[in-house]
Amino acid sequence: MDMTFQHYLLGLFAVANNIPALPLFMNLCRGAQTPVQHRLCGVATASSLATMAISLFIGAAVLDFFGISIAAFRIAGGLLLVSSGLSMLKSSCDEADGLPPVSVSRMIPMAVVPIAIPLTTGAGTISTIVLFAESAHTMAGLLRIGGAICVMSVVNYLAFYYSPAIVRFLGRTGMDIFTKIFGLITLALGIQFIITGLTAAFPVLH
Repeated sequence: MDMTFQHYLLGLFAVANNIPALPLFMNLCRGAQTPVQHRLCGVATASSLATMAISLFIGAAVLDFFGISIAAFRIAGGLLLVSSGLSMLKSSCDEADGLPPVSVSRMIPMAVVPIAIPLTTGAGTISTIVLFAESAHTMAGLLRIGGAICVMSVVNYLAFYYSPAIVRFLGRTGMDIFTKIFGLITLALGIQFIITGLTAAFPVLH
């Protein structure tokens, strides 16, 4: 049975949000002209969207190529999410160390790595999307996942676009709180993936 759009969106919101990338993104854009900042915003968002779309459409095929069962990948993805969630719960969103001014030609690659990948769309996000795709048994389910990816990309774009105001408004304490909330959701999602994977691999546990 396919999950709801809200379920997919909440799962992606927990693992594909760009809040951890905002301080670094602001440092990267420091001193840059407004058009350059908007360009970096678009590059980071587009790179994240492309990564999520590729994970949705060919992620399962890659697993088949390497002979990895979805149950094994679900457990591995769950462990990864648990690790990411624990790391987020323990982390502190300190402002990124000051970066030396760089040219636009060097800013663009940095907007892709590490801002888009892995700070916004990392291995946990890829695992989540592949597992969501495997759980969707109809085209409608895949469309709901695709819709959730698009909505998440819009949210990320707006967060990058308004990152100076967001970070000023939240402050260090607010950023810490948001990161820990997302970490708790990510941890719970990872545990659920592990339980589902173990049940599939060992039906006797069902």
